[in-house]
Amino acid sequence: MNERPVHIAVQDLTMAYGDFVIQRDLNFEVKRGDIFIVMGGSGCGKSTLLRHLIGLQAPASGRVLYGPTDFWAAPEGVRQGLMRRMGILYQSGALWSSMTLSENVALPLREYTRLDEKRINEIVTLKLALVGLAGFEAYYPAEISGGMRKRAGLARAMALDPEILFFDEPSAGLDPISAKLLDDLILEIRDSLGTTVIVVTHELASIFSIGSDAVFLDSEAKTMIAKGDPKHLASSSRDERVARFLTRDHTFRI
Repeated sequence: MNERPVHIAVQDLTMAYGDFVIQRDLNFEVKRGDIFIVMGGSGCGKSTLLRHLIGLQAPASGRVLYGPTDFWAAPEGVRQGLMRRMGILYQSGALWSSMTLSENVALPLREYTRLDEKRINEIVTLKLALVGLAGFEAYYPAEISGGMRKRAGLARAMALDPEILFFDEPSAGLDPISAKLLDDLILEIRDSLGTTVIVVTHELASIFSIGSDAVFLDSEAKTMIAKGDPKHLASSSRDERVARFLTRDHTFRI
């Protein structure tokens, strides 16, 4: 079996706001086709790391590599090109409330492509169907449930056929059934499209059901203290902080 290539490499990354260091000396790799979990307690820097990966915040030091390209050292045009190969689902879904679901999904297509309206409408219909929202094109975000808004946000994140999908706390605010449906959808997208997926989350059900690899950020040490398959970390980690985090809900079977 061929080893999957490295899609993202984080090397000696330090994240800071001025003199206040959030995390230092982060080193990990994300393989192509991984569902990679960024986990840790509240305030450890999970979402800050996501901002560094997607181009919203530059590191204090260190590198983020996409393939051979050093993202933050690259010219602006190269960075923009890399960013267009990314899709992002924010915690709230971040849909425009004044636009229908169809208009929300069409927005990046109108902004970044020269496709005609007929082709855009075809793609929008396909993307909404892919996330289980066929027939909801004319609905506004306020007219659908929270779980449906997350799926609509995912359809928009997938509009430009990204190589990498980023999720910031995708299960936040969802009931367990809706969260499970979203997890199943993430797995289906990875399996059918080969997309690399990065998920920031503290939800154990999601971590264990979809994660193939993970990094654990600790707020006290201000660095990563574990990396690997979450199930393996839960059963074999000798670090009390990691074990406590991953076994805090004993009703969930690994």
